[in-house]
Amino acid sequence: MYFFLNYLSLSDLFYTSTVTPKLMTDLLSERKVISYKNCMTQLFTTHFFGGIEVFILTGMAYDRYVAICKPLHYAIIMNRQRRNAILIASCAGGFLHSLGLFLLTIGLPFCGPNEIDHYFCDVYPLLKLACTDTHKMGFLVIANSGLMGLVIFVVLMASYFMILYNVRAYSAECRHKALSTCSSHVTVVILFFAPVIFVYIRPATTLPEDKVFTLFYTIIVPMLNPLIYTLRNMEMKNAIKKVWCNERCGQKKPMI
Repeated sequence: MYFFLNYLSLSDLFYTSTVTPKLMTDLLSERKVISYKNCMTQLFTTHFFGGIEVFILTGMAYDRYVAICKPLHYAIIMNRQRRNAILIASCAGGFLHSLGLFLLTIGLPFCGPNEIDHYFCDVYPLLKLACTDTHKMGFLVIANSGLMGLVIFVVLMASYFMILYNVRAYSAECRHKALSTCSSHVTVVILFFAPVIFVYIRPATTLPEDKVFTLFYTIIVPMLNPLIYTLRNMEMKNAIKKVWCNERCGQKKPMI
């Protein structure tokens, strides 16, 4: 699990870095401008690292399923080669996902207003600015992002339901440990995928609510991931309690 958490944290760092610095700069400036080249770069990198995060979450779900449902075979199934293969597949999946959206967008003619109704360059706001019929392209975006997110979300939730079904026969301590581990994963999955599905599962239209929902999977969820996984980790909770108790005991010591 820690192997995938390391790379999930790394992808979170790069993912938020594609959006947050520009957003902070725009909030502090009166004139908010981005060049066409930087806009296309932001579109590609945002979906690239976002796609990596999606597939890493899928790999983590598989890792938890094997660890809880097949614990005796875990060391054989999830060996170093398998973990590296899942990581490489996540990077390849993110690249193909981002490349598809990038190729769809870079060939569009932009001859009308150049004001993007969003805080970063995303595919739907750019399709809205195109001087051509983007109806068919909207369905390609749904297939590339909306349906992909929906299918992966259903697969992830099904895997966690299978885990819950299998832990019924375990002892109370094992059930508590499994539920504690999976609850953090399910929380991250719901917070990440629900806004993604809301934004990309419909035709090429932009709504005022899109900016709020996009904040969840571009900034809020990557920011909360370390906190969610840390507070659900028993070793980390015990370490925090130990530090807290030591500080309280140190404050109660009488002054000499």
